[in-house]
Amino acid sequence: MDEWLQKYIDKYDRFISEKKISFSSKVIPVNESLNQIQHILPSAQVEEILRNAELITLANCICRLQNKKCDKPSEVCFVLNDVGKKWIADGYAREVALQEALNVIAQANQHGLVHLSLYMPDHQLFALCSCCSCCCHDLQLLLSYGKDYVTVKSDYLAVDDPETCSHCGLCIDRCQFKARLFEKDRMAYDQEKCYGCGLCQTTCPENSIQMRRREK
Repeated sequence: MDEWLQKYIDKYDRFISEKKISFSSKVIPVNESLNQIQHILPSAQVEEILRNAELITLANCICRLQNKKCDKPSEVCFVLNDVGKKWIADGYAREVALQEALNVIAQANQHGLVHLSLYMPDHQLFALCSCCSCCCHDLQLLLSYGKDYVTVKSDYLAVDDPETCSHCGLCIDRCQFKARLFEKDRMAYDQEKCYGCGLCQTTCPENSIQMRRREK
């Protein structure tokens, strides 16, 4: 683990041991993937969080600027409310209106970025990031170092219909959590690895994937 990632895991382990946080981030499903679901909890949707924020600021992704491992868009991270005010004062972010924020979210979806909500030690949600597994510190800690307590799954789960799946592989390319792969030219899906981001559902040409609430 490099020094940059080690800094984050040391901070997370300290906060968790002191019971200041239960986790650092939580996956939020792509809104479009939930259109057919009734009784969606508003707190599980990026757009609802943005609509309810007193202040929305937009900043460059510090992970992507630090690691530079992909060409995904960088100005995709939202810092909210009081923390956003500080970021503006420090020159790290700019205030944006809701519509521009929603346009950024749509762009992030097109590029296959996972939405994460980030939390402070007092459990206050202070940021929404659109993340890739090659640059994001939380996703790297989860996927490369097995720190599965850092990021928690969304309230939703992808459910496949094998009868209509054409095995085109588009969902494999979109899955950041390695829940999908080809086995003997057929798509194989490990539901246990699904974090419920919804990116697979929004790209499936056969509508073979649906998002459902996880059973508690």
